[in-house]
Amino acid sequence: MIRWTTAGESHGKAIVGIIEGIPAGVSINLETITSALQRRREGIGRGARMRIEKDECQLLSGLRHGVTTGAPITVEIANTEWDKWADTLSPTKKSVAPGRARDKVLSAPRPGHADLPGMLTYRLDDARDVLERASARETAMRVALGAIAAQVLRQAAGIEILGHVVGIGDITAQSYKQQVIPSIADRALLDSSPTRTLLGYDNEAFTAAIEEAKRRGETIGGQIQVVAWNVPLGIGSYTTAFDRLDAAIAAAMMSIPSAKGVEIGWATKQMRSPGSLAHDAIHLSQGHLMRPTNNAGGIEGGISNGEPIVASVLFKPIPTVPNAGTTFDMKTGEKTEAFPQRSDTCQVVPAAVIGEAQMALELLKQATARFGGRSLEEMKEQIDQANRYVVTRLASLDAGQSK
Repeated sequence: MIRWTTAGESHGKAIVGIIEGIPAGVSINLETITSALQRRREGIGRGARMRIEKDECQLLSGLRHGVTTGAPITVEIANTEWDKWADTLSPTKKSVAPGRARDKVLSAPRPGHADLPGMLTYRLDDARDVLERASARETAMRVALGAIAAQVLRQAAGIEILGHVVGIGDITAQSYKQQVIPSIADRALLDSSPTRTLLGYDNEAFTAAIEEAKRRGETIGGQIQVVAWNVPLGIGSYTTAFDRLDAAIAAAMMSIPSAKGVEIGWATKQMRSPGSLAHDAIHLSQGHLMRPTNNAGGIEGGISNGEPIVASVLFKPIPTVPNAGTTFDMKTGEKTEAFPQRSDTCQVVPAAVIGEAQMALELLKQATARFGGRSLEEMKEQIDQANRYVVTRLASLDAGQSK
């Protein structure tokens, strides 16, 4: 079973991640992880911090000579600005410089953040103790761990995962309206797009919307879509609520900061269609399943059905804006204005990369639960055996139809 966790604060010394359950024998390319981290830092709408952080990661355990051993893998991403924050966020001693802004107690919780419920839940006086951990900076480590998971999925089953932007503000991409999803061959195209979208005119419209929000001192949200190709049939289960693959993917996507909704497949279209048109017909041809549509997004009854898995995530505008809103001081109860922090104008472009990571981590968790295997070779054998059963059974039915 795959388990993973992260630790560290936004301005802390480092963010650390541990992932366990990775089978032995997987070749892990550090450059692939570095590339994913770089893609997370890019795109229209990113703020000043992305020019500061380098996101250089180190693999500390669980590999030997670039190949997994089966032991837990530890990853570290150092904070480029740690020297500036070493006293403020020291884990062991308190050293406050007179008049230094970063040492000031933040007692006014910001609307839209974890500040208020975090301070009350953990009985904290300083919102700094909440925001440093609640920050989306933590997603850098998710991307690193997701890049490891994606390499396992690719080597074990040929699974490829792509995330792209399908909406900014009230603008919806034409590709999304037409139910066009990116193919594996579109990876380079998406990487080169400033808004990580398929079509040029969508890129122009998205860019204009983000730039206008920045000009007005606002933030703007949007929607991403993540597609997983070559997912074997049979991952997940209908037998219990918590084994349903769509539920697991939705939960994983909702854990991304600022995520407010998840759509599996083309749920909105299905909701608006009569039942006779909402579902995907099943065709059997020469021993192979064929679907003329994929409204279900590759999952039926909580189980992968062999079609590409498609999940969309809706993101609210980042709550950190120059006009941060009205709040009150937790020390005095007095009404005040929330303090602004530096942030992005739009986080949706990097969210597509984070979504890829979440999809990879969850699919790997579900795939290892289904197929097992403590080595890559054993996992591949189990997947091949399951695939052979499906092909053999369908071929026998197809032969019966031809009589």
